[in-house]
This record gives sequence, structure tokens and C-alpha cells, in this order.
Amino acid sequence: MSLSPARVLAGLNAVRPPDQASPVVGRAVVVGGSVAGLLAARVLSDYAESVVIIDRDDPQGTAGRLGVPQGTQLHALLPGGFLLLERLFPGFREQALAQGAVEAPPAARRSYLDGRLKVVVPDDADSLAGTRPLLEGLIRQRVLRLPNVKTVTARATGLVCEGGAATGVRCEAGGVTGVESGDLVVDAMGRSSRLSDWLEQAGWQRPALRRMTVNLNYATALFRRRETDPRATVVMALHTPGTPPDVAGAAYFAVEDGRWMAMMAGYGDNRPGRTADDFVRRLREQFPPEFGEMAGNEMLGDVRTYRHADSRRRDFHALRRLPAGLVSVGDAVASFNPVYGQGITAAALHAACLSTYLRSRPDPRVPARRFFALQKVVVDVAWSMSTSADLALPHVDGPYPRGYRLSSWVSRQIVQATVTDVPTARCFNEVVSLRAHPRTLATPGVLLGALRANRRAR
Repeated sequence: MSLSPARVLAGLNAVRPPDQASPVVGRAVVVGGSVAGLLAARVLSDYAESVVIIDRDDPQGTAGRLGVPQGTQLHALLPGGFLLLERLFPGFREQALAQGAVEAPPAARRSYLDGRLKVVVPDDADSLAGTRPLLEGLIRQRVLRLPNVKTVTARATGLVCEGGAATGVRCEAGGVTGVESGDLVVDAMGRSSRLSDWLEQAGWQRPALRRMTVNLNYATALFRRRETDPRATVVMALHTPGTPPDVAGAAYFAVEDGRWMAMMAGYGDNRPGRTADDFVRRLREQFPPEFGEMAGNEMLGDVRTYRHADSRRRDFHALRRLPAGLVSVGDAVASFNPVYGQGITAAALHAACLSTYLRSRPDPRVPARRFFALQKVVVDVAWSMSTSADLALPHVDGPYPRGYRLSSWVSRQIVQATVTDVPTARCFNEVVSLRAHPRTLATPGVLLGALRANRRAR
């Protein structure tokens, strides 16, 4: 009997590396040195004799990957992702703190909805605050220290298939072309992945691509932080879609090197401030007072902007014809509205899918449908949460799923109740952190508790 999606997700969140390596693959090739690619390589180090990571940027470099235009923006590490990273890299927390990351236990996280401070869930999981370069750099360091992992600086140009299986990747470096052969190929090329084109060129099906236009604009700025140990290290504020402020939300985190990192997001024609004066003015006028107090510090550098036109997902799980020895992970499969902070945690769960799949010692001659079935559970959860929230935006016009009116009403009741009710907030945080399935919010007990909380608040 197949497990329910809720039980699959719970199992993936509990995945741990094997006690000792158990190779089921000879050589694995990972295309892309993204966080998703690095986490896939970490898992593969337990199940492959050797792993090679191909990336156009030098994976050994310290300047950051050129293919991450949003790398300078604020990133969130959800508690669920933090727990998964700690399992993959024991001691990750201590190492991150030693390099300047800041602890973010429940009491140090403050969240506002329409200006109302939400209750703290005291037994919620801890998290960390730090910049994307710090977190990604730590992951990269740990992966590249593994004895059976090596890197190749090259541009991947195509997929090699033989006898119904993917057997390698064509590469070009310095005008020289070649092939990196492997028994398993992992696509981690991000939201602009070319794997669909490569499959079609090789005579296979390309996966259906779904998009939801969101037209998100967001901006990030750094400020000097005077407090060594601030009481609040993660502060967020959201506005309900359709309410007057022209900025949808803002957040600021304590990050390494004695800095605050602040972000604002808006949709459509509502663009966050591009200049320092406009950025600070909006933080002071449209958000709780502590945002203005933080923005009273010295701004370090310029305001960095980024645009996210749409969310995307590629339905590999639905392909009728798929070569064996091929999987895809991270944004190459699904990329979501970044304001929900799902990216790193989703990538860690994709790595858990890969670990679960390889632990079953699959037949290398058979397409990895079991992997894509597991991954579909993760993608469905993150996609449904982000797109259902996006559908509430005034400028988004669907497509609306069946029962959307009822589900959106239920969602509003639960979100409103998180402001005042700890049990509802606890359940909601578990889902937002990708540790629990959204169906856990649709139970009569949770909904009745939310309705009672909202009635008391009125």
C-alpha cells in the first residue's frame, strides 16, 4: 500500500545519512554547483563511488557563483531546512555561528501581520540568520572536502544517452569539448535549466512547464548593526493582499559581520525603493516602528534590486518516456515566489528524496520514477502553498484550482488566527517550514480552533 503524501513528507524530513557508505552507483555527474547540486552531491557521496560536479563558475572559488543573480538578496533558512542541513553536515550550526551566522530561536523571531505582532510559539524549532554567500559557502566547503567528490569548471552543453539511459554530459571549457561520463546524471542547473531541450534533442519527451506569473519586485540593503546580541534577530512584516500599503512585505535579519540585512517586496507596478532615501522612508512609514529604528543605522553600500517574473515547475513525474540514470533537483524542477523562503529547504528535501531512492538500491536500467514520485510530494506541497497565496494578489488572475474560494477562506481564517493563538500558529509554522503537509491544517480541530481564536480576538 502506498503511503499518503503527509506520511511521505514526514518520512523525508526524518531522513538521515547511512552509518557507512554503501555504493550503488559507480560514477555520478551533477550539473550545476547550486545549493541543490551541492546537497545532491553530498547524498551521492554515500551511494556513489565517485561524484563530479560540473559548473561554469569555479566551485572552489570564494567570490560566489555568477549564475545566482539573487545571491545578494535576503534569504531565509526555514527551521525545517536547518534541521536537514544539520543531519547532512553534523556540526553545521556551530560552524555557521563561528563564521558569523546569528542564532534565531523562536523568542528571537518576530512576525507581524498587518501591523499586529503575532504570538511566539515557544517550542518551535530553531533557525539561523546569515547571508546566502555564508550559508552556501559553508555547504560548498563541507561537500568539497568529501574524498570522493571532485569538481570540473566547464559549461555543460548537452546530454549523452545510450541504450535508453543517460550516460554522461557534454562539456566545453576553454574551447575544448569533451564528455563527463556517469552512471547517474543529476540536473541542478536552476530555473533556466536546459535539460528539457537536451531531452528533446536526444529524442525523448520534454516535461510540461507550468508557470504562474507573479511579477515580484524586491530590494535588499545592508545596515550597520550596533548590538552584538540583539533580542530580535529575525523580524518580518506582511500586509494582507489588497490592503493600502504599496509594499507587500518587509523583513530584516541579523547577519554576519555586525550587519542587518533588510528586504522589501512589492508586486506589479509597486516597486520597493531603489534609492537609499526611498528604501528607508518606506520602512519607516509602512511598517512597525522597529523597522524604522533599524533603518536609522548607517546603510552599507547600495540598494540591490531583483525581479521574479513567475514561479515555474517542470512535471518530470508525468513523463511517459524518460531515460534511466537521470534525475533533476532544486529550481530546475520547481522555483517558487522567493518571499516565502522555500528554496533552500525544498532543495534539502529533494536531497532527502535522492537518499531515499538510492537507499532502495534501484535498478540502474530503469528510469528513476520512484525518485520523481517522492519529489512530486515535496513540489506539490511547496507549489500549493506559494501559488495559493499568490492567487490572493489583486494582479494575479489564475488559474484557480477547484474549490479555491473555500480553501482561500479557510486559509484566511488560519492565517488570522496565527496572530493570537499559539496552537494554530504552531500547526501553521510546521507547514510553512515544509515539515508538515498542508492537509494537517484542513482538519476540523485546527479550523475550529482558528475560528474560536478569531472570535475571541474580535
